[in-house]
This record gives sequence, structure tokens and C-alpha cells, in this order.
Amino acid sequence: MTSDPLKASGSGLLDDLYREIILDHYRRPRNHDPLQSPTCSADGANPLCGDTIHLEVDLDGRTIGDIAFAGSGCSISQASASMMTEYVKGRSVDDARRGAEAFQLMMTSGEPQSLEGFDDIDALLGVAKFPARVKCASLAWKTLEQALEGGGTASTEKDASHD
Repeated sequence: MTSDPLKASGSGLLDDLYREIILDHYRRPRNHDPLQSPTCSADGANPLCGDTIHLEVDLDGRTIGDIAFAGSGCSISQASASMMTEYVKGRSVDDARRGAEAFQLMMTSGEPQSLEGFDDIDALLGVAKFPARVKCASLAWKTLEQALEGGGTASTEKDASHD
């Protein structure tokens, strides 16, 4: 019988690992340098928490060739933005949208999603237990959807399912 050593001693080790992944993305965000000539962009805001994000996307046909974000806010919002950019970079627009849908499902259901490349993103699973923090984690994903729709501003307050 094989068991997962992270789960064997309870959720403590897994929680610690997830906390480290989130802090790593917060302290050393990926894809944080502005793009030279983005194809589309969007701004996002979480008015209740004060999180903000500016997202730039460079599309190569129907593929996200490059992506970058800048922003400020809590560790959850900024780490989620970093993780999202890593996940969608190099993927098709359709795959990126499926990723955004899967992320929202994970936040509402509290269940991990079985998408290839979602490994670090699973570290945000515990956020689902805290409805106010779901908006922080969802901001980057909503901003991505807004950018892919042609730009503008995304707000976590437009999503009544998390109020």
C-alpha cells in the first residue's frame, strides 16, 4: 500500500507546502515585466479588498504568446495572478478560457480540478473556504477573461455568485 506522505500526517504538511507555493509566487511573481506591444489588455479591481491588476496579453493567432501583469494587493491576489500567467502562457485562447472556468469551479466547489498544468494553482484550493478571499484569488482570472474579450475593466463585484 502506498500513501501520500503529505497527507499521511494530516493536512499540516500539505497546508505548509501550499502556503510556501503561494508565498513564492507573491514574493517572486512570474511574468511581471511589461510587454513591448501587447495585443490586448485589461484592468481588474477588487473594491472591497483594494486589490488591483493590469494584465497585458500578446496573442499569436489564437495562442497566448506572452502575458504579463502588474498590480498591488494581498498575497492571494498577486500569487494567483502569477500562477495564472504561468498556466496560460503558450496555451490556446480556448484552453485559457477553460482554465478560467475550471478555476472558478474550484473556488465555488472547493474541489481540485484535473487540468494539466494546474499543479501550483491547486495551492489556492484552501481559499474556497473563505468567500471574501475567493474574490482576491479570482481577480486575475476575471481580468484575463476581460482582456480576451477585448479589454476594459474587470471587477470582482460583478460576480454575484461570490457575494
